[in-house]
Amino acid sequence: MPVSLSIYSITSFSSYLEKMKRIILHVDLDCFFAAIEVRDNPLYKGLPLVVGADPKRGKGRGVVSTCSYEAREYGIHSGMPISKAYRLCPDAVFVLPNFDKYLEASEQFFRIIQKYSSVCQEAGIDEGYLDLTGVCADYDESRNIAERIRQEVYDTLDITCSVGCAPTKPFAKIASEHNKPNGITIIEPENVKSFVEDMDITKIPGVGRNTKRYYNEKGIYTIGDLLNTPLPKMLELFGKYGKMIWEIVHGMNNNPVGDFYVRKSIGKSRTFNQDTADIKDVLKTLETLSARIHEYLREHKIFYKTVGITIRFEGFETFTRSKSVPYPIQNEQQAMEIAFGLLREFLNERRKVRLTGIRFSNLQKNETTRQTTLLNYIEV
Repeated sequence: MPVSLSIYSITSFSSYLEKMKRIILHVDLDCFFAAIEVRDNPLYKGLPLVVGADPKRGKGRGVVSTCSYEAREYGIHSGMPISKAYRLCPDAVFVLPNFDKYLEASEQFFRIIQKYSSVCQEAGIDEGYLDLTGVCADYDESRNIAERIRQEVYDTLDITCSVGCAPTKPFAKIASEHNKPNGITIIEPENVKSFVEDMDITKIPGVGRNTKRYYNEKGIYTIGDLLNTPLPKMLELFGKYGKMIWEIVHGMNNNPVGDFYVRKSIGKSRTFNQDTADIKDVLKTLETLSARIHEYLREHKIFYKTVGITIRFEGFETFTRSKSVPYPIQNEQQAMEIAFGLLREFLNERRKVRLTGIRFSNLQKNETTRQTTLLNYIEV
């Protein structure tokens, strides 16, 4: 049933959330990759630790995957060039990522949280949502479950997690971020508005630094500013995106906690130690990345319909190409045939390749999905 216009008023904010009576939990592992490395190497505890590419004394390539809270104090963050991270803190401990180890810990994590609700959604390798609406009578009970999850994660994995609970998924994520690390934050419906209104707009999931500048130019700095901006004005200033953000902060984002295996895509990329003009190097790298992804896909019985590649040349010019097939598949040979077909476009390029990657999208979990041979997709 469509939402009535009367709901789009500030006075209805709390009452609307109370009517929803939803209890959503967001569980987020703290500094996941770094925490696993500290767990397995206790000498790293308390030190600035960076997980990512080899910095090579400031001349390395690639980026930071994640870092410890101690490293963040130097201004290091995920996605930063590893060379800049080294310049900011040359005495940090730099560790190459071990994705097999992280994946094993992630699977243990999700096995834990799945025990507390049959409605579970993976939001990343280190975070997930639970719908406790039918499990808990009230938010006091949800706190008990949050504490049990936090303790079980620590006892099982020897790392910490932060938990947030609120009436919607965006507010639950805001709550889990509020008291990191190893914290629990509960936002009951009647307290949501007062809890979030003074927060910077970047606390809203999906609003980053670039978006923040655009909003600031229009005089919007806090979530409270959004709450006090009428919907017609939001539409005028920001279009459909403005409406979506406005609905999120008013508690009208009713997206349910989805299926555990639902995710948009999965992919990996790799930056070469030296730019390469050898297409065999590119293909071998794509094969290695594809093999690692397929291990995960097979274990979780996930299929895909779209294969995509990424090519970044010297000078950082980046291209992406993809191709979809009629039926969901899960086959390394087929994937590489498709990837090589996409790569042909760039075979005559004289520039060297800096980075390459492969991605699988249009995912679905289906144990009986029809798999067809590559002959089905060859145009004669």
